[in-house]
Amino acid sequence: MGLGKFAKDVVKEGKRVRWPKRDVLIPSIIVVVIISALTGIILMGEDALGKSLIDVLKQTFNR
Repeated sequence: MGLGKFAKDVVKEGKRVRWPKRDVLIPSIIVVVIISALTGIILMGEDALGKSLIDVLKQTFNR
């Protein structure tokens, strides 16, 4: 399979896809962005908590 045939097949397949309408797409994008932001905030908090725990353990065992 050559690169040209692959590209042609990709375009052909893309034309067969049923793309969502704008009134469905925009709310979905907003939900994904909100969930991603919340997940990022939660992971940032867990990272900070883990760092502080490691710092406490370092201080405890360095004495």
